[in-house]
Amino acid sequence: MTIEYITLNRTGDKMPLIGFGCAKIDPEATAQVIYNAIKVGYRLFDSGANYYNEKEVGDGIRMAIKDGLVEREELFIVTKLWCTNHGKEHVREALKRSLDDLGLEYADLYLIHFPVALEHVPQNVKYPPGWTQPGEKQVRRARVPMHECWAAMEAVVDEGLARNIGMSNFNAQLLMDLLSYCRYEPALLQIELHPYLQQDAYVKWVQKQGIAVTAYSSFGPASFAAGGLKHAKSVESLFDNPVIKDIAAKYNRSAPQVALRWSLERNVGVVPKSMSVERMKANLDSLNWKMDEEDIQAINNLDMGLRFNDPIIKGWDLPIFL
Repeated sequence: MTIEYITLNRTGDKMPLIGFGCAKIDPEATAQVIYNAIKVGYRLFDSGANYYNEKEVGDGIRMAIKDGLVEREELFIVTKLWCTNHGKEHVREALKRSLDDLGLEYADLYLIHFPVALEHVPQNVKYPPGWTQPGEKQVRRARVPMHECWAAMEAVVDEGLARNIGMSNFNAQLLMDLLSYCRYEPALLQIELHPYLQQDAYVKWVQKQGIAVTAYSSFGPASFAAGGLKHAKSVESLFDNPVIKDIAAKYNRSAPQVALRWSLERNVGVVPKSMSVERMKANLDSLNWKMDEEDIQAINNLDMGLRFNDPIIKGWDLPIFL
């Protein structure tokens, strides 16, 4: 049976294998959605400054604590440093804003959202900052080396504002470089992972370094197609894929549960999102069954190296995955 927690390096903190993703939730609905997810049993919440709903995520957490559903110490809260705040003088300020919005004194895990520094946007000019300077249509990169940003991330650990630090969307070369100079090794790497983009060698290498891995977009093209991305609309939905459907029928499970279970079999965390309480429960129930090896291999054969969350696809001049 897959373990329900991953023990993080350095701190030994136990991170739930299944969390709740906070991206792409309408701010008006967010507080109640988070409250419902806590009531269902979720304890990890994957938030981010550039998700445009972090204050509302905090409202949901506060409601649940006030009603006695959970205590702060039972929650594992993730937030992320946005690209416009990589400068060493901006990292702490950015985290403090996230913590204020979330109503928390510390984050359990603070991630660098993307491995690219963009020109700073002051909070009093625009917040969340988004990708571009106000009024502009293309990104402007900033001259901020990753070693300076990471040192500032380590400093917020020293101050007690974040218990663990890590990164999202980093490639192997940048991670290897960071490991050569860091004071605190990253606790976790969060990357796009699903049956159409498996990154198997990378996942295994990262785990071998003692770094945990979490998948986002576990349902492949689903949320991107719903958002109108042509690249995702042109691909067969994971939920309609015959291999996924046959395996779901074999175990009397849903296609989303199969997609999540496949990641859990790799000891990779997942952060699915749903507005429906019933689907929240079903996703969480992915911990409570096991897939035969032949079925894991059948899903492994679906790999196409197909990435959906790529700044280039969205029109930004940032070839970070090339």
